[in-house]
Order: sequence, then C-alpha cells, then structure tokens
Amino acid sequence: MNIGIFAPTTDYALPAHLIAKASEERGFDSLWVPEHTHIPTSRRSPFPGGGELPIEYSLLHDPFVVLAAAAAVTSTIKLGTGICLVIEHDPIILAKQIASLDRMSKGRFLFGIGAGWNREEMQNHGTDPKSRWKLLRERVEAMKAIWTQDAPEYHGDLVDFDPIWSWPKPVQRPHPPVLLGSATARGRQRVAEAYDGWLPIGIGQQDLAEGIRDLRARAEQAGRDPAAIEVSFFWPRPELDHLKRLSDMGVHRAVLAIPAASDLDRLLPRLDRYAELVRAVA
Repeated sequence: MNIGIFAPTTDYALPAHLIAKASEERGFDSLWVPEHTHIPTSRRSPFPGGGELPIEYSLLHDPFVVLAAAAAVTSTIKLGTGICLVIEHDPIILAKQIASLDRMSKGRFLFGIGAGWNREEMQNHGTDPKSRWKLLRERVEAMKAIWTQDAPEYHGDLVDFDPIWSWPKPVQRPHPPVLLGSATARGRQRVAEAYDGWLPIGIGQQDLAEGIRDLRARAEQAGRDPAAIEVSFFWPRPELDHLKRLSDMGVHRAVLAIPAASDLDRLLPRLDRYAELVRAVA
C-alpha cells in the first residue's frame, strides 16, 4: 500500500512546492490538494464534518496553480486534486488545464473529483444542486473526448459543443486517472460504471471494509476487473496497525493529512514520523 500526503494550501501555509519536494524526498507516493473556489458567507450548507467550517476552506489556493508549482520542483511524486469540483469549471478550459499539467509533470497527475456539498457555492457558479451529478458526468465525458480525440465533440443535455481542436493532449493514456470521491452506495455504483478509482473519506473502518466489498461486487456486475479500480482512503489514523488493516482490506493508497503549517520546522517532524509509516507498510 502506498502512502500519500494531503496538504491544505492557504495564504498562511507553506508554499506547496516546498511541501511537495519534502514529501518526495521522504518517499511519499503522492501529494493531494483540495479545492473550493470560495465559501459563501451565508453558511447555509452545513459542514459535513460537523461543527464550524475550518477557516482554511475560505483561504485555499487554486489547485492547478499549486500543483504546477509542485511539478516544477519534483520528478517522481504523483500530484492529485483531492478533490476538484468539476461542476464549478468550464469543461473545455478544465480539460486544457489538466492536459497541460499532466504534460508539465510528465504524466504524474491524478484527477480526483467530486460533486461538492456546498449548495450556495455551486449555485454561484450557475450549477443547480439537483442536477450536479449529471453535470459532473457529462463534463467528465466531454473532457475525456477532448483528451483522446483530434476533433472531439460532445452532445449532452447539459454540455454541448460541435467538433473542436484542443491541444495539448495528456501524457497518460488514454487520460489521467479519474477518481471519484463519494461515500454513498450510489457513488460506488458511479465508480464501478465509469471511473478509475474511489476516494472514500470520513467513514469508519468497518464501513470502509463493507464499502470495498460492495464496490468490487458492483464492478464485477459492470463487467470490470475490481482490481483495476484503485481505492485511496483519505485521512486515516497515522498508526501502523490501522494502516495495515487498511492494506488488508484492499486499500491501495492511504492519504495522511498534514496541517496548514507556516514553517518547515513545524512541518518536517510530522513528515518524518509519517515517513516511518511509509517504510513500515512498504
């Protein structure tokens, strides 16, 4: 099982390229950064984690700018969005951003996606929360067409364009892995039908084991090899026994969270402790 790092990148945190370089030097397989374009001040949508929304959600940098900077100073660590809110992006522009990043990183990008939970945020982008999952699917399908075809076109109910020319194309073939974050059975069905991996987050270990069994069964029913669908579990406990149990369940990657630290002296000791876990579960 591989181990990655999740880093909230904010105004007061270390630049992501420093975190990426330190993480690569310590053997972590991936660096993941989150996305919120903004947080509406109304705060009508409750925070899924319960309680008050952490301040860093309002201060996040753009994930693609951050990962481009990380790509420039690293050579092996994978670079992922955890997660990209596709429903808040134009798919033609987003396809070009991702293809450009994948080429700049020489094929190291992991496209973690989700449909979001903050209804006011998505509404500010013109997205109807009731149709966000359909919009997500159509935008991803349209981007896959752009990445894999010389003159792609797409005609859906919510995304529609005639043949276009759009380069560059990604290094990874047929395209960067598309990994869906969702904790529900319907989300696992979506993964089984159309995506390259599952990003569970915020569910207990017992539920995770059942979720993986359910995902495998759904993949088989969809005519896919369950082993080809990667499971990356976000925010596990940084404890060796816990990580070993995750590995036994079939988790391919555990993504450990670090705080939005403002200096390396505070961050490096934590990365060093986590690096011991990398070696222990290898």
